[in-house]
Amino acid sequence: MGASRSSGTTDELGPDEDSGGGPPGCSADPGPPAGDGGIPGEPPGSELLAALLDGMDAALCAFDAAGTVTHWNREAERVLGWTAREAVGRTGFAGWAVRRADADEVRARLMSAMDAPGRQVHEFALLRKDGGRVLVRTQSAGVRGADGQPAGVYCAFSEVHAQIDLERAIALSEALLEDASWGVALVDVDLRPTVVNAYAARALGGSRTALLGRPLGELVVQGVEELEAALHHVLAEGAPSAPAELWVTLRTAEGERRRCWRSGFLRLASPLTEEPVPLGVGWLFRDVTAAKLAEQEADRLRFRTSQLHRAARTASECEDPMEAATSLLDFALAGFADHVLVDLVAGERLVRTAATPFDAPGPCLPVSGGAIPARYGPGHPALRSVERTGTVRTSAGAGDAAQSWAAERRWPRDAAHALCAVLRSRGRTLGVLTFLRAANRSAFERPDAAYAETVAARVAGAVDLAQVTAGT
Repeated sequence: MGASRSSGTTDELGPDEDSGGGPPGCSADPGPPAGDGGIPGEPPGSELLAALLDGMDAALCAFDAAGTVTHWNREAERVLGWTAREAVGRTGFAGWAVRRADADEVRARLMSAMDAPGRQVHEFALLRKDGGRVLVRTQSAGVRGADGQPAGVYCAFSEVHAQIDLERAIALSEALLEDASWGVALVDVDLRPTVVNAYAARALGGSRTALLGRPLGELVVQGVEELEAALHHVLAEGAPSAPAELWVTLRTAEGERRRCWRSGFLRLASPLTEEPVPLGVGWLFRDVTAAKLAEQEADRLRFRTSQLHRAARTASECEDPMEAATSLLDFALAGFADHVLVDLVAGERLVRTAATPFDAPGPCLPVSGGAIPARYGPGHPALRSVERTGTVRTSAGAGDAAQSWAAERRWPRDAAHALCAVLRSRGRTLGVLTFLRAANRSAFERPDAAYAETVAARVAGAVDLAQVTAGT
């Protein structure tokens, strides 16, 4: 195997062994075992070679051209139980590391690598020192001497079950990073993606290569603080016991998208160090936005249905129809809007009849001192709702100052989103309801308009009854 050897010699040779045999440069005497101070006359570095071989994670042995064991590292000793002193110097594995009945076949297959190109892979049943058998997978390749002629064979081997476990782990990681039906991202200790699979790339809105190394803040507009806090926690404390649901807003070419990711985290640590050294975080996630929105909508619908039921029961106990109308609005406001205004038709104009306080939260009450004209300018949303006999939604623009936008429309100064629903009863337009939300809340959407129309229909019935009663 050349001039450098790493393992010890045996004290005795077998009956068929020759201490001086073998081709030039491949003496059967392997020198002292690793750690015994090197070999007299050997070139500098033999101790280093011995240390390197003994530090390998794979079991390794080597044979000279005659089939004599010249090297045997500590991992080989761990797997089979034979020490370097017991192994080095023996001819092949016959009678000690393999059954005699199998020895010729094993020797032929191992030594065939000396003349074959590349590496050869075989599986053998070897014998442990304690008499047990272990199935190993070997990779063997020929070694050339200084003259270019075959000089021996080296053989790396491991237990088959350990090799299969390794192959399973590699196959699992490759499958996760290629074909998984959920997002997989490996994030380094600086919280930058280092590997993402196809699902994660689509979810984050970029290609698999363009996302690598970029700060998460460049990809996530809102919610990045919560995501980074979760990653920091995993690096410091380990993986959480349950998945977390994170709402984020992404920056994409089409604009901003709000998504919900159900996420699990794993702390990655190097297996090559005595003390765990964090390599980053494995982040597995799935987009559950549709399911969460459906769940929220179902919860919202249940709550609103409950509120309407309670409002109807309360209104049925009111002697005054206008009191019933304002009671209905008090229940409708909960979780829906911050303010509500009731403007009724009086001739050619609208008059403010009831409202919640402009400066603070409170119940909807009739206007103190009686109804007053609503000074709405042309094109006002309430007027458009009456003209269309339908619902109108509007919000302050991105460049508008909320207070001035609300003041121009005669609304409370904190209003930023409005929904106007017409009051209709017995084929007549009685007025309009205006629901208002502050800027810290989302704009009214189509489901909100349907709910407002349901409330307006009930309020219109109470208002109609109040007008009929007042006219009798």
